[in-house]
Amino acid sequence: MSVEIIVSRLKELYPNGYFHINRDPFYLLISTVLSQRTRDEVTIPTTQKLFSVFSNPQEMAEASPDEIQELIKEVGFYRVKSQRIIDISRMILIDYDGIVPDSMAELLKLPGVGRKTANCVLGYGYDQDVIAVDTHVHRISNRMGLIHTNTPDESETELQKVIAQEVWKDINGLMVLFGKQICRPIGPKCDSCIMDDICPKII
Repeated sequence: MSVEIIVSRLKELYPNGYFHINRDPFYLLISTVLSQRTRDEVTIPTTQKLFSVFSNPQEMAEASPDEIQELIKEVGFYRVKSQRIIDISRMILIDYDGIVPDSMAELLKLPGVGRKTANCVLGYGYDQDVIAVDTHVHRISNRMGLIHTNTPDESETELQKVIAQEVWKDINGLMVLFGKQICRPIGPKCDSCIMDDICPKII
């Protein structure tokens, strides 16, 4: 299967890509932490609410867990995430002079930050060529037979081998939209899918 055809069709379907309201690295970092086990429909307004009160690492580092919890209680595991946000903010202030690091190695040192979160920051915030693999990217890539992997980390490595580097950072946004609207985890809309003629439908 031609990866180029898949990417081309996804870009045709979503010409504006995946729009992020704010590409500030700190905003993206905290938003992605909040998004874990939480739908975007909840994550986006919750992130906006949080940043309307505490807008930078200094303010979040000085906030109490209760103050953060009150603002993010709609997201999953909000108590754990509230402390994580404070710990991340303090570490950024102390170890990185208030600037979110721009390397995978340093981002992974932050509490609760994995490769997907780090790649979202690097790709959307720092415009680096990375592939952020979430559940949508992992599922769709395997369903369409691009790769055959068991975990998102494996998927990241294998996708780097089959996708041209210049479109790496586009893959997450395109597949997130595609995965929400068409190639859903349950009940994918194969009959109305632009990939129907080339997809092996590995459900």
